[in-house]
Amino acid sequence: MTVWIVLLLVAVVLSPLAWLRPSRRQQGRMAIRMAARSQGLGMQLSQQDWPHWLADEPPSPCPQYHRARRKGAENTWCYWQLSPGQWVNQWREPCADSVLIPYLQTLPADVYKVEASKQMVSLCWGERGEVQSLEPVAAALKALA
Repeated sequence: MTVWIVLLLVAVVLSPLAWLRPSRRQQGRMAIRMAARSQGLGMQLSQQDWPHWLADEPPSPCPQYHRARRKGAENTWCYWQLSPGQWVNQWREPCADSVLIPYLQTLPADVYKVEASKQMVSLCWGERGEVQSLEPVAAALKALA
């Protein structure tokens, strides 16, 4: 009987430690973020004002990956992904930029928004999948920067 009481007490003492361990999903996100950092990408959780017409409500705050733009880049744009491979602007007009379309088509289905300002190119991504799903994201950010 004493052995069972001791085992129960040890289990009660150690059980909160199991709560501190990150879940598999959290571990996957951490791996993606570390791989992004090693490839020169920045990442931050940012609050976004999402258009009301998006079918799926993106997370808020949303992970935003970004890369600095080259000097002399003046064009600014912003596109949202309505469905996989269908990119539209704020007026829901399809993307007609022949330079952007090949890069936008390679992005994962859970990339919600791609935006370019004069300082950086950024995208909001749901981070579903494995570290390999970072490759098209990093390639697109590098090419568009």
